[in-house]
Amino acid sequence: MTASLYRAVAFDLDGTLVDSIADLAAAANAMREALGMAPLPQARICTHVGDGVATLVHRALTDAHDGEAPQALWEQGFALFVQHYRTHLADHTRPYPGVTEALGLLKQLQLPLAVVTNKSSRLAMPLLEQLGLAGYFCMVLGGDSLPEKKPSAMPLLHVAEQLALKPGQLLMVGDSANDVLAARAAGCGAAVVAYGYADAATLGADHIVTSLVELYDLLKNESH
Repeated sequence: MTASLYRAVAFDLDGTLVDSIADLAAAANAMREALGMAPLPQARICTHVGDGVATLVHRALTDAHDGEAPQALWEQGFALFVQHYRTHLADHTRPYPGVTEALGLLKQLQLPLAVVTNKSSRLAMPLLEQLGLAGYFCMVLGGDSLPEKKPSAMPLLHVAEQLALKPGQLLMVGDSANDVLAARAAGCGAAVVAYGYADAATLGADHIVTSLVELYDLLKNESH
């Protein structure tokens, strides 16, 4: 993929645009406490993030990446997690350094910007609004917006279709294997941030950026 192909950018949310681990961990441990379980270290919960809240609840209840809690326990845990999290979305969550500046620069290039996250849209939209980021995006797709979520190609193909673009004209910017796998499956470009929740060098992306501001230099030819 060459930068000259890109006509729009889709961003992951957690670990890419915002550092939300502290609030996610607090919600997970509030859930565990309510169920009589000991808290997990924040760093441990960080390893469980990336596939949406439903999966995070399974992992936080079992403390296993492939763990699956009994249905009744999961339903109780999910309700407790969401009850806590939706009222504490941005207690500690903040955009990463350079994010607001980068979004402003990309808007100057008149490139459509979207969010494609596995977080429920019912949580993602309020979080973007509380952090003052919602206005930068023409579209926000959550893990519950379509029948499939990342690493499926479906969300990125939907974004490209809605913007009347070929998939190869869309750049997906994320921090996880799910982001790169979705981009590859859809035929989109893939960029990852070096500061995210995974080791960027192992993800096989087309581009690695240490700050989203670097995307401006990558994409500035799009305005000509």
